[in-house]
Amino acid sequence: MENKLNKRERYKAQLRPIDYYKDFENIDFESLNEGDRYYLQDFGIFNTNFLEDEFTIRIRISGGRISADDFQKIADIVQEYGLAIILTARGGLQLHGVCAEDVLEIHQCINALGVTTWQSFGDNVRNIVTDAYDGCGTFSEIETYPLVMQMHEHIIKNPRYVGMLPRRVSVGISGNRANITSFFANDLYFALAKKEGVFGFNVYMGGKNTEVAQNADIFLLQEEVVPFFQAFVEAFYLHGSRFSRAKTRIFHMIEEIGMDGLKAHIKSEYKKEFQGAGEIVLEKAKFSEFHPLKDGTFGFCYQTDFSRLTTDEIREIASYATKNSLQIRFGMDQNIYLIGLKEPSTPLKSKAISDTIVACAGNLCPYAVWSIKDETSYLPLAKINEHRIQVGFSGCAKGCGRHRHTDIGLIGLKTNNFGDTEGGARIFIGAQHSTGGLAARQLFSMVPFLHLESVVSLVIEFFERSGYSDFEEFAAKVLNNYSEEFVSLWVLANLESSKTLLLASRDVSTTFEEEKELLRKEFANLDFWEHIDDNFFNAVSYLSKKLWTIEGEDPHYKPKIERTNFR
Repeated sequence: MENKLNKRERYKAQLRPIDYYKDFENIDFESLNEGDRYYLQDFGIFNTNFLEDEFTIRIRISGGRISADDFQKIADIVQEYGLAIILTARGGLQLHGVCAEDVLEIHQCINALGVTTWQSFGDNVRNIVTDAYDGCGTFSEIETYPLVMQMHEHIIKNPRYVGMLPRRVSVGISGNRANITSFFANDLYFALAKKEGVFGFNVYMGGKNTEVAQNADIFLLQEEVVPFFQAFVEAFYLHGSRFSRAKTRIFHMIEEIGMDGLKAHIKSEYKKEFQGAGEIVLEKAKFSEFHPLKDGTFGFCYQTDFSRLTTDEIREIASYATKNSLQIRFGMDQNIYLIGLKEPSTPLKSKAISDTIVACAGNLCPYAVWSIKDETSYLPLAKINEHRIQVGFSGCAKGCGRHRHTDIGLIGLKTNNFGDTEGGARIFIGAQHSTGGLAARQLFSMVPFLHLESVVSLVIEFFERSGYSDFEEFAAKVLNNYSEEFVSLWVLANLESSKTLLLASRDVSTTFEEEKELLRKEFANLDFWEHIDDNFFNAVSYLSKKLWTIEGEDPHYKPKIERTNFR
């Protein structure tokens, strides 16, 4: 059986990551092999063989809470070594541009603080997340941070689990009735619920960047969360697949043995009967820059430059937090929250309009095609912010921007399908992300960046004219009751004819014939009809190329930044 194990599992069988770490100080970071790169991820260090002299170090910030002193000291490290720093979409920090000769020293400096790099990459339980307003916001019912820390302490540096799980596990928990961002992309999500008048948590499992977590029909009291988590991790350690890497996530385990099969494995470790799910307590709310807190003070959302930070910013925030006795928290939306302001005002000025947009590391990551954070300039940012539309922007199909868990999702990709252009984005639309009802559906497989603003602006104009006040509701009542290809063709036909013709809201899905009739009524004079047979696919392809083929270079194209050390 061992010869069928995937490559990473074969390395683990030869040497446990925890044992690899015993010789950590003697690693030659300038001549790593494949096994080294696998092992180093378990301690927060990422490197590839095609960028062998450049490293990324990820810092685990449990529950997103960090002291002003630690934040300041991390800024000092960033400045001293000439690094770039960003906030991650799991409430952590990531350092980029680390030179091979500096890795060990920086790693030691960070882990000497009140934070850690351990298990922030690799086959581990990743940084455990909760809401930025956990325990203090007006929607808070249960403070979950103590539970987050107990779960963190159970796995961190535990020889049984360090790098030894079949695949990564993302865990989220919220004791809030309304959250800033959705948690349904997690492998394991503890959602606030109520049963027989008592607050606790319903369990959802199997989420990932392209799938929503499923209701496991389990209700847990507050004191049962950590034992369940421990049983879950052990069950996955013992029974998760270690063969094809493409099918090792919790989602695939559920596909193979069913939710009941997974629950049976967990139950054998949990040693107690499960209660059936309670009623989930989850409402949608729109959060403003300042949020009133339960104790009469205020929280402030400092909007980062699409997760990018400078050392001057960090020092200013840390100094202000120290002077005013404020807590610093990182959100999954890649923004910084200051907790405890006496008044809803602050001299700190946000760097961008970014609080509803999650953007991956972009060209700082070797897998991303585009800078992503710069390509947000192709979006109608003012309209997105005005309507509080949730946007996820990923630099590759791995989906770190959670593009299928947002109102509008994008993946930056290369394309030569539209003439002399290198940049484009795949667009997804209409996730029911607040409730975990549906992942976003594909609108277009590729839109050149040059046309991205007009496409997204038209979709937003549809929403504005629909009468709905929330994009997610608009998607549920309108967009998602029509087929994907029809919505794509409807958008293209409106673009070609310079119209903004609304689709009607519906309670049931349309048929293909009904959709053809709608198109014929409004766009009978357009020339895509000869490309329609028993579906709209060819018509979408024809019309998109007709509208978007670019002659000459894209005047808005910004060349990809060369990957160099940030010295």
